Amino acid sequence: MATITDVARVAGVSVSTVSHVVNGTRHVNDATAALVRQAIETLGFVPNAVARSLVRSSTDAVGIAISISTNYYFNDIVSSIERACAAIGQLVFLCDTQNDPETELRLVRELVQRRVDGVILAPSGDPENRAIDYLKSSRMPFVLVDRLTVADADGVCLDNEAAMEALIDHLVGHGHRRIGLIAGEPGLLSTIERVRGYVGAMRRHGLEIDRSLMSEGNANSADARQSALEILSRADRPTAIASGNNLATIGVMRAVRDLGLRIAEDLALIGFDDFDWADCFEPRLTVMAQPSEMIGMQAAEMLSRRIKSGTEDVRQVRLPAKLVIRRSCGCGGH
Repeated sequence: MATITDVARVAGVSVSTVSHVVNGTRHVNDATAALVRQAIETLGFVPNAVARSLVRSSTDAVGIAISISTNYYFNDIVSSIERACAAIGQLVFLCDTQNDPETELRLVRELVQRRVDGVILAPSGDPENRAIDYLKSSRMPFVLVDRLTVADADGVCLDNEAAMEALIDHLVGHGHRRIGLIAGEPGLLSTIERVRGYVGAMRRHGLEIDRSLMSEGNANSADARQSALEILSRADRPTAIASGNNLATIGVMRAVRDLGLRIAEDLALIGFDDFDWADCFEPRLTVMAQPSEMIGMQAAEMLSRRIKSGTEDVRQVRLPAKLVIRRSCGCGGH
């Protein structure tokens, strides 16, 4: 295997000159650089990535700490981040936090210890924000996605309150007054904001906020199913339900099936996340589609800027969602 010394000998230059060409650490005139690149190609020389990272104080790698196994929604965000990072030559290390604060903190520590250039984090429900505090104390560039749990860090997410308000507005616009809520995972900021949006919209329309029609924290589809069974088994059950994420939607659909009810006819159902098979159900699901690709792309761009310049002002972006009207809300779809 060819070494940097072999390249220097064939090109007729010093080892340090080869290093500068390979790592871009100092200007080398075009003619000399061309000789070095020709020698590299002739010898099949492959630069040592670890050595390059030590020279450049950069690993060209970023870490993503996100709960990818607990929610399909994050798949699109991760794919978008990976594409954006690949376009600028960055490798991505993906870590599954499982929305567990202890796992999250351990994985963030490991990413920092492996000298990644930056971290993209979807914070868990840790009330102490320990992973974020560790990133700050380590002076590691980082960007938050989906949940902007602190105000002094870059981040991008959905405007959760406005999106939930739009869902409730749609249901009220079609005559519904008793509207239930099956929220997402407890403790997460996105869940809290969507509950806030539900309450705000109901109050704005002058409707009663019946806490017995609200389930404010469901960690998975089984929890959501149980919550929906309890709400829909009431004699005065709601005429519509808004679900807080795709897992909650699936749980509600199972409860409706178990009770022998019909979506759209007996109950209007509307929820978050336009997952791939949302239009394969019958009736097809009316959902609030999140701009997952844009969230991932903007997160990667924010991190790249933060890595290059740690002195920029903090930037937080909340993106709008898109209401995709189909038939589960009972209005026919278009």
